[in-house]
Amino acid sequence: MTAFKQPVSVLVVIHTPALQVLLLERAAHPGFWQSVTGSREGEESPAETARREVFEETGIDTRQHWLTDWSLTNTFEIFREWRHRYAPGTTHNVEHVFSLLVPTTLDIVAAPDEHRTCEWVDYRQAAERCFSWSNRDAILMLAGRLAASS
Repeated sequence: MTAFKQPVSVLVVIHTPALQVLLLERAAHPGFWQSVTGSREGEESPAETARREVFEETGIDTRQHWLTDWSLTNTFEIFREWRHRYAPGTTHNVEHVFSLLVPTTLDIVAAPDEHRTCEWVDYRQAAERCFSWSNRDAILMLAGRLAASS
């Protein structure tokens, strides 16, 4: 029996101090750009899920950088085309938001089964390119969060 995906996920916005944001283009949906996302596996905490997903999708070891849990969640309707991955009747997902501050743009090893390519872009451009409203909003919040932590 195939295990269903859990309707609990993470969004991790990876960025530099200069607000260059890493965007990944989905392999199954050319033109759909996003930050790192992924569903919880087993009994992982959201932070454990964030660390695993960042490594799987980019090759970045979060232990070498500044991973921040925003203590922010978004609830959204799962696209109909992806609902078959979840238990019958599951229509919504709860997403936990994180950011990962890296010192400069890094070389990325994108997971070829998940992403076609990746780019580092200015946060405003990144927000415009994201297909997900929650991803767009998180990217737009980066400048304020960095200013508040300085």
